[in-house]
Amino acid sequence: MTAIDALVRLCPPPAVPPPAVAWEEVERSLGLPLPADYKRLVGTYGCGVFDETVWLLAPGAPRADEDLLAQTAERAGVLESLWEIGEERPGELEEPGARVVPWAYEEGSGAFLYWLVRPGRHPDEWTVLYNEGRGPLWEAHATGCAAFLHAVLTGTAETAYFGFLYEVLAPAAHRFESAADVLGGCSP
Repeated sequence: MTAIDALVRLCPPPAVPPPAVAWEEVERSLGLPLPADYKRLVGTYGCGVFDETVWLLAPGAPRADEDLLAQTAERAGVLESLWEIGEERPGELEEPGARVVPWAYEEGSGAFLYWLVRPGRHPDEWTVLYNEGRGPLWEAHATGCAAFLHAVLTGTAETAYFGFLYEVLAPAAHRFESAADVLGGCSP
């Protein structure tokens, strides 16, 4: 069973499938291919939030805050500014050509989940970096985005974060809400 299959069993996707994404166009705009598990996540769930906590970014989302392309550009600028003023870069980015690309964020915290994009690595080999957002701390996870998301929702992720999900919300059943449902009448 794949991580997506496990996630679907844990957290049912919307009854109405999200619109199809023109992945070739998105990848051309980003200048890099994307992991298959992410494409399947977006194809299954679309843009929205898992357990009121993890927002999945998706191309063509109704707001720039949830749009993969907009957030990729914004986060690159934000991080570069922070690193220019002396905030420490994560050690994983010391490899020439390595960079991060956001794929989700944690609601209300300023924290982002990124792929660690390393030269010569296939997108399906990209791992996850969590950045606390309102501070310099980074946390590395040797897994892809779908497996990490499943681990976060089940409480099995080895992470110092997501306390609100675990300690306050502590859902008995997991749910996904589309951006249209949360943001009120928006498409994808």
